[in-house]
Amino acid sequence: MALSFFRKDTKDAAPGAQDAEMEAFLKGYSIEVMPRTAEKVEDFRDILPKGTRVYIAHIETPIEEMVATAARLRCEGFDPMPHFPARIIKDKAQLQDWVARYQGEAGVTQGLILAGNPAEQLGSFDSSMQLLETGCFDGFERLHVAGHPEGNKDIDPDGSDRMVMEAARWKSAFAERTDAKMAMATQFCFEAQPVIDWVNRLKAEGINLPVHIGIAGPAKLQTLIKFAIACGVGPSLRVLQKRAMDVTKLLLPYEPTEVVAELAAYKAANPGFGIEQVHFFPLGGIKTNAQWVTDNGGASGVPANA
Repeated sequence: MALSFFRKDTKDAAPGAQDAEMEAFLKGYSIEVMPRTAEKVEDFRDILPKGTRVYIAHIETPIEEMVATAARLRCEGFDPMPHFPARIIKDKAQLQDWVARYQGEAGVTQGLILAGNPAEQLGSFDSSMQLLETGCFDGFERLHVAGHPEGNKDIDPDGSDRMVMEAARWKSAFAERTDAKMAMATQFCFEAQPVIDWVNRLKAEGINLPVHIGIAGPAKLQTLIKFAIACGVGPSLRVLQKRAMDVTKLLLPYEPTEVVAELAAYKAANPGFGIEQVHFFPLGGIKTNAQWVTDNGGASGVPANA
């Protein structure tokens, strides 16, 4: 079905039906923080629903700060999921040390295993698959891996998605032989149709990992464009570029309402569709992002202290 069909559907749908679709789609959403941004939140229970999964991004951050952030989140009633970026980990001994700290000091049972993208590889690992093969995550209840709906030029410099899809097949096969629950958390995109096509393609090719679709939260347009370019967002970047050419919208904050509504409508019409949950990148601030979910997701966004 064409993208225009979903726009028409979401636009013409009765407000109550569209609200219900959004609420169902946003239920159980996850969100990402860094230790330095977490410090600005007095109490996560004031802004997030009880039990929300909170990814902790590991970007040039001392492990002590990562573990302390995870412990705080656990104490406040949330499920911390720290990043384990392969290319910044020196060796298996360091990986074992990190896992032991997270488990012993913060009760961590979940992890996002990814390659990461530092300027240069710092140790003996260069892929998430190598980390998974170490066995260091035995006993984790949930393991997430990276997904790329618009490809990844660091992995496929020729512009194809051959290596990305090969890695996805490997991860799917790994999921079948582990006791941990696995899912694919994706890079953020700004158009629904490429995401729909990609998720359906995964299923057609026998890749059975549930998808936790990455969505950029509300933010200034300039901020989003900067992050999108840095993170290698593909063709859907044109949505922001087109918006930037409209002087009436240039200074207005971007909100993901349209793309989320289109995906929610497709999921409602196709219950077996492979998106399991939404994962937010709060590029305009976690409080702003959480408030957007509360405003658009009804009970799915109600803070724990509400």
